[in-house]
Amino acid sequence: MAKDLSFKKVVLVPGYQCNNRCVFCINAGKRILPPRSGAALRLEIKAAAARGCDYLEFAGGENTIRPDFCALVRAARRSGFKKIAVATNGRMFSYPEFSSAAAESGLTEIIFSIHGHNAALHDSLTGVPGSFRQLLRGVENVRKSFKGTIATNTAVTRANYRSLPAIGAFIAGFGFRNSEFIYADPTYGGVKDNFKALMPRISQCAPYMRACLDIAAAWPAGGPADPLGYNWSARYVPLCYFRDYYPLQVSEAREALIYRNVQHVAPDYTSLDAIKGRREIGRAKPPKCRGCALYRQCEGIWREYLRVYGAAELRPVKKAPRQKKVI
Repeated sequence: MAKDLSFKKVVLVPGYQCNNRCVFCINAGKRILPPRSGAALRLEIKAAAARGCDYLEFAGGENTIRPDFCALVRAARRSGFKKIAVATNGRMFSYPEFSSAAAESGLTEIIFSIHGHNAALHDSLTGVPGSFRQLLRGVENVRKSFKGTIATNTAVTRANYRSLPAIGAFIAGFGFRNSEFIYADPTYGGVKDNFKALMPRISQCAPYMRACLDIAAAWPAGGPADPLGYNWSARYVPLCYFRDYYPLQVSEAREALIYRNVQHVAPDYTSLDAIKGRREIGRAKPPKCRGCALYRQCEGIWREYLRVYGAAELRPVKKAPRQKKVI
């Protein structure tokens, strides 16, 4: 991807309040922290724009439950952001009035969290009966009125990894070609607190993740701005299990192509280089990885994973695979 097409991204977390209770939520222990005020957030938006950020993603928490959500999106638009995204559980979008207001507020991307292909699986992970039904209604409302990009993300846990091919097929059925499948983060929060129940071993879940990514194999390629024509990728995975999907179906590699920098601003911390922080604090490469042909490109695996499960499953790659051409 040409460098002049890259963005400087800021992920803004206005607060950790949420109308779901996802069992895997990394921020489960932070919900008691008070949310930032609208005035404080508008100042953060202006400050990020002044730092040269041109892509803003609202994350959380569930920001659509804030009464001032659409006003914050409009403030970001006035500050000059070229792209404005929100990651959402989709439930507020089930209300037509809100869906229309959000679609008209200046959003360019809506990222729906879809953790199962049916109500039983999705609702068991979100902790709210009926959340799947509301999510689907929200997706349909957005498809009617929103002109921007509709994307999805899926948390990969011990509860749903065997269903990933079915979840992928379900998402593809909507025609969505921007989807991330995110290997659970056990650094803190729900997965750390219930590690053995929620954290799948990489050797067990990788085949299902690869089968899910393979759904995109038959899709046509794009042009110079997007060589694949889609973003159907795995996040937070060690490359030894995804060597044939690197770089364009591994999220961290796509980040390096798309973003000049990624910043995180939250109620309890600020990181002006979130990628570096993740590599140095959250993830690690044990000694057995040092001879791997993909050592420099790989971020390794979660430190908490290594503490509990060890490094026996990691498989150093002897010869780097031929990479898919990036136009």
